[in-house]
Amino acid sequence: MNSVFITLFLPISLFIIMFSLGMALTVADFRRVVLFPRGITIGLLNLLLISPLLAFTLAVVFKLPPELAVGMVLLGASPGGTTANMLTHLARGDTALSITMTAISSVAAVVMTPLILSLASAHFMTGALALQLDMSGIVVKVLIITLIPLSLGMLVRAQAEAWSLRNEPLAKKIAMVFFVLVVAAALWSERTHIGDNIAVVGFAVVSLNVLAMTISYVLSTVAGLNGRQATAVSIELGVHNTTLAMAVGAMVSPTMVIPAAVYGVFMFFTAGAFARWMHQRNAVPA
Repeated sequence: MNSVFITLFLPISLFIIMFSLGMALTVADFRRVVLFPRGITIGLLNLLLISPLLAFTLAVVFKLPPELAVGMVLLGASPGGTTANMLTHLARGDTALSITMTAISSVAAVVMTPLILSLASAHFMTGALALQLDMSGIVVKVLIITLIPLSLGMLVRAQAEAWSLRNEPLAKKIAMVFFVLVVAAALWSERTHIGDNIAVVGFAVVSLNVLAMTISYVLSTVAGLNGRQATAVSIELGVHNTTLAMAVGAMVSPTMVIPAAVYGVFMFFTAGAFARWMHQRNAVPA
Protein backbone atom coordinates (compact mmCIF):
# COMPACT_ATOMS: atom_id res chain seq x y z
CA MET A 1 0.00 0.00 0.00
CA ASN A 2 1.23 3.50 -0.85
CA SER A 3 3.16 4.90 2.13
CA VAL A 4 1.67 8.37 1.57
CA PHE A 5 -1.80 6.90 2.05
CA ILE A 6 -0.82 5.18 5.31
CA THR A 7 1.33 7.89 6.87
CA LEU A 8 -0.46 11.02 5.69
CA PHE A 9 -3.84 10.80 3.98
CA LEU A 10 -5.50 8.18 6.21
CA PRO A 11 -4.61 9.84 9.57
CA ILE A 12 -5.53 13.31 8.26
CA SER A 13 -8.87 12.01 6.99
CA LEU A 14 -9.66 10.38 10.32
CA PHE A 15 -8.63 13.58 12.13
CA ILE A 16 -11.11 15.58 10.02
CA ILE A 17 -13.89 13.02 10.50
CA MET A 18 -13.42 12.94 14.28
CA PHE A 19 -13.23 16.75 14.44
CA SER A 20 -16.56 17.00 12.59
CA LEU A 21 -18.04 14.52 15.07
CA GLY A 22 -16.79 16.66 17.96
CA MET A 23 -18.48 19.72 16.48
CA ALA A 24 -21.80 17.88 16.80
CA LEU A 25 -21.28 16.87 20.45
CA THR A 26 -21.77 18.59 23.78
CA VAL A 27 -21.10 17.54 27.37
CA ALA A 28 -24.83 16.84 27.65
CA ASP A 29 -24.41 13.93 25.22
CA PHE A 30 -22.20 12.21 27.81
CA ARG A 31 -24.49 13.11 30.73
CA ARG A 32 -27.25 11.00 29.19
CA VAL A 33 -25.42 7.94 30.49
CA VAL A 34 -26.61 8.94 33.97
CA LEU A 35 -30.04 10.13 32.89
CA PHE A 36 -30.89 7.15 30.64
CA PRO A 37 -28.57 4.33 31.74
CA ARG A 38 -30.60 1.40 30.43
CA GLY A 39 -30.60 2.34 26.75
CA ILE A 40 -26.95 3.41 26.79
CA THR A 41 -25.82 0.28 28.64
CA ILE A 42 -27.64 -2.12 26.32
CA GLY A 43 -26.46 -0.21 23.28
CA LEU A 44 -22.83 -0.18 24.37
CA LEU A 45 -22.89 -3.87 25.32
CA ASN A 46 -24.00 -4.61 21.77
CA LEU A 47 -21.39 -2.31 20.27
CA LEU A 48 -18.40 -3.15 22.49
CA LEU A 49 -19.05 -6.86 23.11
CA ILE A 50 -21.51 -8.43 20.65
CA SER A 51 -20.04 -6.79 17.54
CA PRO A 52 -16.39 -7.86 18.12
CA LEU A 53 -17.47 -11.38 19.11
CA LEU A 54 -19.65 -11.67 16.01
CA ALA A 55 -16.78 -10.43 13.82
CA PHE A 56 -14.44 -12.98 15.42
CA THR A 57 -16.95 -15.79 14.86
CA LEU A 58 -17.43 -14.87 11.20
CA ALA A 59 -13.67 -14.64 10.65
CA VAL A 60 -13.42 -18.23 11.89
CA VAL A 61 -16.49 -19.49 10.00
CA PHE A 62 -15.34 -17.97 6.69
CA LYS A 63 -11.76 -19.15 7.35
CA LEU A 64 -10.27 -15.78 6.53
CA PRO A 65 -6.48 -15.57 6.12
CA PRO A 66 -4.79 -14.31 9.32
CA GLU A 67 -4.35 -10.65 8.38
CA LEU A 68 -7.87 -10.41 6.96
CA ALA A 69 -9.23 -12.13 10.07
CA VAL A 70 -7.57 -9.57 12.34
CA GLY A 71 -8.87 -6.78 10.11
CA MET A 72 -12.36 -8.27 10.36
CA VAL A 73 -12.28 -8.31 14.17
CA LEU A 74 -10.83 -4.80 14.19
CA LEU A 75 -13.77 -3.69 12.07
CA GLY A 76 -16.22 -5.26 14.51
CA ALA A 77 -14.50 -3.47 17.40
CA SER A 78 -14.58 -0.03 15.78
CA PRO A 79 -17.02 2.55 17.21
CA GLY A 80 -20.20 3.76 15.57
CA GLY A 81 -19.82 6.19 12.70
CA THR A 82 -21.29 9.67 12.50
CA THR A 83 -23.56 8.66 9.61
CA ALA A 84 -25.38 6.37 12.05
CA ASN A 85 -26.80 9.47 13.75
CA MET A 86 -28.23 10.79 10.49
CA LEU A 87 -29.70 7.43 9.49
CA THR A 88 -31.23 7.02 12.96
CA HIS A 89 -32.91 10.40 12.55
CA LEU A 90 -34.24 9.41 9.10
CA ALA A 91 -35.49 6.11 10.58
CA ARG A 92 -37.38 8.02 13.31
CA GLY A 93 -35.15 6.32 15.86
CA ASP A 94 -33.83 7.73 19.13
CA THR A 95 -31.26 10.18 17.74
CA ALA A 96 -30.10 11.31 21.19
CA LEU A 97 -29.29 7.70 22.11
CA SER A 98 -27.43 7.25 18.81
CA ILE A 99 -25.34 10.39 19.35
CA THR A 100 -24.46 9.37 22.90
CA MET A 101 -23.45 5.86 21.80
CA THR A 102 -21.25 7.33 19.07
CA ALA A 103 -19.64 9.74 21.53
CA ILE A 104 -18.89 7.18 24.25
CA SER A 105 -17.77 4.41 21.89
CA SER A 106 -15.44 6.87 20.12
CA VAL A 107 -13.78 7.74 23.44
CA ALA A 108 -13.66 4.07 24.48
CA ALA A 109 -12.00 3.24 21.15
CA VAL A 110 -8.74 4.76 22.41
CA VAL A 111 -8.36 1.70 24.67
CA MET A 112 -10.73 -0.88 23.17
CA THR A 113 -9.46 -0.82 19.58
CA PRO A 114 -5.77 -1.48 20.41
CA LEU A 115 -6.86 -4.09 22.98
CA ILE A 116 -9.00 -5.97 20.46
CA LEU A 117 -6.19 -5.68 17.91
CA SER A 118 -3.78 -7.29 20.37
CA LEU A 119 -6.17 -10.15 21.25
CA ALA A 120 -7.09 -10.85 17.62
CA SER A 121 -3.45 -10.78 16.53
CA ALA A 122 -2.47 -13.18 19.30
CA HIS A 123 -5.16 -15.63 18.14
CA PHE A 124 -4.88 -15.45 14.36
CA MET A 125 -1.26 -14.38 13.75
CA THR A 126 0.55 -17.50 14.96
CA GLY A 127 3.89 -19.03 14.13
CA ALA A 128 5.91 -17.13 11.53
CA LEU A 129 3.09 -14.61 11.16
CA ALA A 130 3.04 -13.72 14.85
CA LEU A 131 3.35 -10.00 15.50
CA GLN A 132 5.20 -8.13 18.19
CA LEU A 133 2.88 -5.19 18.64
CA ASP A 134 3.99 -1.90 20.15
CA MET A 135 0.74 -1.48 22.06
CA SER A 136 1.77 1.71 23.85
CA GLY A 137 2.73 3.25 20.53
CA ILE A 138 -0.58 2.20 18.93
CA VAL A 139 -2.58 3.60 21.87
CA VAL A 140 -0.76 6.94 21.55
CA LYS A 141 -1.41 7.05 17.80
CA VAL A 142 -5.09 6.21 18.27
CA LEU A 143 -5.30 8.91 20.93
CA ILE A 144 -3.81 11.48 18.56
CA ILE A 145 -6.10 10.67 15.63
CA THR A 146 -9.32 10.16 17.60
CA LEU A 147 -9.63 11.72 21.05
CA ILE A 148 -7.65 14.88 20.31
CA PRO A 149 -9.64 15.95 17.21
CA LEU A 150 -12.88 14.89 18.94
CA SER A 151 -12.02 17.10 21.93
CA LEU A 152 -10.99 19.99 19.68
CA GLY A 153 -14.30 19.75 17.84
CA MET A 154 -16.21 19.80 21.13
CA LEU A 155 -14.14 22.77 22.28
CA VAL A 156 -14.99 24.70 19.13
CA ARG A 157 -18.67 23.82 19.63
CA ALA A 158 -18.55 25.03 23.26
CA GLN A 159 -16.68 28.26 22.51
CA ALA A 160 -18.39 29.18 19.25
CA GLU A 161 -21.74 27.39 19.29
CA ALA A 162 -23.48 29.61 16.73
CA TRP A 163 -20.59 29.24 14.28
CA SER A 164 -20.44 25.48 14.88
CA LEU A 165 -24.15 24.99 14.30
CA ARG A 166 -23.97 27.07 11.15
CA ASN A 167 -20.99 25.18 9.74
CA GLU A 168 -21.74 21.69 11.08
CA PRO A 169 -23.51 20.58 7.85
CA LEU A 170 -20.49 21.68 5.81
CA ALA A 171 -18.11 19.89 8.18
CA LYS A 172 -20.12 16.68 7.81
CA LYS A 173 -20.06 16.97 4.01
CA ILE A 174 -16.28 17.46 4.04
CA ALA A 175 -15.91 14.47 6.38
CA MET A 176 -18.05 12.36 4.04
CA VAL A 177 -15.90 13.36 1.06
CA PHE A 178 -12.76 12.30 2.90
CA PHE A 179 -14.43 9.02 3.92
CA VAL A 180 -15.29 8.22 0.30
CA LEU A 181 -11.76 9.09 -0.81
CA VAL A 182 -10.24 6.91 1.93
CA VAL A 183 -12.38 3.89 0.98
CA ALA A 184 -11.65 4.39 -2.72
CA ALA A 185 -7.91 4.77 -2.10
CA ALA A 186 -7.80 1.70 0.14
CA LEU A 187 -9.70 -0.42 -2.37
CA TRP A 188 -7.45 0.73 -5.22
CA SER A 189 -4.22 0.26 -3.26
CA GLU A 190 -5.16 -3.27 -2.21
CA ARG A 191 -6.93 -4.21 -5.44
CA THR A 192 -4.73 -7.27 -6.01
CA HIS A 193 -5.38 -8.73 -2.55
CA ILE A 194 -9.06 -7.80 -2.77
CA GLY A 195 -9.36 -9.50 -6.15
CA ASP A 196 -7.96 -12.70 -4.66
CA ASN A 197 -10.32 -12.61 -1.66
CA ILE A 198 -13.33 -10.55 -2.78
CA ALA A 199 -15.86 -13.39 -2.56
CA VAL A 200 -15.03 -14.52 0.96
CA VAL A 201 -14.39 -11.01 2.29
CA GLY A 202 -17.56 -9.67 0.67
CA PHE A 203 -19.74 -12.40 2.16
CA ALA A 204 -18.04 -12.03 5.54
CA VAL A 205 -18.51 -8.26 5.87
CA VAL A 206 -22.08 -8.28 4.56
CA SER A 207 -22.88 -11.08 7.02
CA LEU A 208 -21.34 -9.00 9.81
CA ASN A 209 -23.41 -5.98 8.83
CA VAL A 210 -26.75 -7.73 8.48
CA LEU A 211 -26.33 -10.04 11.49
CA ALA A 212 -25.07 -7.23 13.75
CA MET A 213 -28.11 -5.07 12.97
CA THR A 214 -30.53 -7.98 13.31
CA ILE A 215 -29.09 -9.42 16.53
CA SER A 216 -28.74 -6.02 18.20
CA TYR A 217 -32.34 -5.08 17.33
CA VAL A 218 -33.68 -8.36 18.73
CA LEU A 219 -31.57 -8.18 21.90
CA SER A 220 -32.52 -4.54 22.48
CA THR A 221 -36.21 -5.37 22.11
CA VAL A 222 -35.96 -8.39 24.43
CA ALA A 223 -34.13 -6.19 26.97
CA GLY A 224 -37.10 -3.84 27.05
CA LEU A 225 -36.05 -0.96 24.81
CA ASN A 226 -38.78 0.60 22.71
CA GLY A 227 -38.79 0.57 18.92
CA ARG A 228 -37.07 3.94 18.51
CA GLN A 229 -34.28 2.97 20.91
CA ALA A 230 -33.81 -0.46 19.33
CA THR A 231 -33.60 1.26 15.94
CA ALA A 232 -30.80 3.53 17.18
CA VAL A 233 -28.83 0.60 18.61
CA SER A 234 -29.26 -1.47 15.46
CA ILE A 235 -28.11 1.27 13.09
CA GLU A 236 -25.17 2.07 15.37
CA LEU A 237 -24.11 -1.58 15.01
CA GLY A 238 -24.50 -1.41 11.24
CA VAL A 239 -22.59 1.82 10.55
CA HIS A 240 -19.05 1.63 11.92
CA ASN A 241 -16.26 4.17 11.87
CA THR A 242 -14.47 2.17 9.20
CA THR A 243 -11.85 4.90 8.75
CA LEU A 244 -10.63 4.23 12.30
CA ALA A 245 -10.50 0.48 11.64
CA MET A 246 -8.46 1.13 8.50
CA ALA A 247 -6.14 3.58 10.25
CA VAL A 248 -5.36 1.17 13.11
CA GLY A 249 -5.05 -1.82 10.78
CA ALA A 250 -2.66 0.09 8.53
CA MET A 251 -0.36 0.61 11.53
CA VAL A 252 0.26 -3.14 11.47
CA SER A 253 -0.36 -4.44 7.94
CA PRO A 254 -1.86 -2.91 4.76
CA THR A 255 -3.90 -6.07 4.21
CA MET A 256 -5.80 -5.46 7.46
CA VAL A 257 -7.59 -2.45 5.94
CA ILE A 258 -9.41 -4.59 3.35
CA PRO A 259 -12.40 -5.77 5.47
CA ALA A 260 -13.14 -2.21 6.66
CA ALA A 261 -12.75 -0.78 3.14
CA VAL A 262 -15.12 -3.35 1.63
CA TYR A 263 -17.54 -2.91 4.56
CA GLY A 264 -17.52 0.85 3.92
CA VAL A 265 -18.97 0.23 0.47
CA PHE A 266 -21.82 -2.04 1.59
CA MET A 267 -22.89 -0.57 4.93
CA PHE A 268 -24.76 2.44 3.56
CA PHE A 269 -26.93 0.26 1.31
CA THR A 270 -27.94 -2.20 4.02
CA ALA A 271 -28.23 0.35 6.84
CA GLY A 272 -30.03 2.74 4.50
CA ALA A 273 -32.56 0.05 3.55
CA PHE A 274 -33.08 -0.76 7.23
CA ALA A 275 -33.55 2.94 8.06
CA ARG A 276 -36.13 3.28 5.29
CA TRP A 277 -38.06 0.28 6.61
CA MET A 278 -37.92 1.52 10.21
CA HIS A 279 -39.05 4.98 9.10
CA GLN A 280 -42.40 3.42 8.22
CA ARG A 281 -42.48 1.05 11.18
CA ASN A 282 -41.70 3.73 13.78
CA ALA A 283 -44.39 5.96 12.35
CA VAL A 284 -47.04 3.50 13.52
CA PRO A 285 -48.21 4.31 17.08
CA ALA A 286 -47.33 1.59 19.59
